[in-house]
Amino acid sequence: MPIYEYLCLQCGKKNEVITFRVSEEVDVRCRYCDATNLKRVPSRVRVRLSEETRLERLADPSRFGALDENDPKSMAKFMKAMTHEMGDDFDEDVDALMEEAMEEEAAGKGASSEASEGGGADEDSL
Repeated sequence: MPIYEYLCLQCGKKNEVITFRVSEEVDVRCRYCDATNLKRVPSRVRVRLSEETRLERLADPSRFGALDENDPKSMAKFMKAMTHEMGDDFDEDVDALMEEAMEEEAAGKGASSEASEGGGADEDSL
């Protein structure tokens, strides 16, 4: 099934048209503003990779460059990327737990920096 994408020159929004056959006539009309002045734009292509290729990509050392094992946000981002690469995604429960852990870590860092700033002020006043 071909998917054609068009850019409406009137409202600037992208429209997708799905057809069952390449030879099928396509009604090129903006679904947002009903204009007929649309320009066809290149569509993104999705390539399915073999399991071997996906595993090779996972082992690529360049993927670990931005990883900070002491930063929960960095670890969560890395874990999401890895699960997506393997063809799975986390359940909503796991996503919620990761978000909660990142928020707790951020709150803990904010509280510890405030305490150190407050502690320094007390020492100066003595």
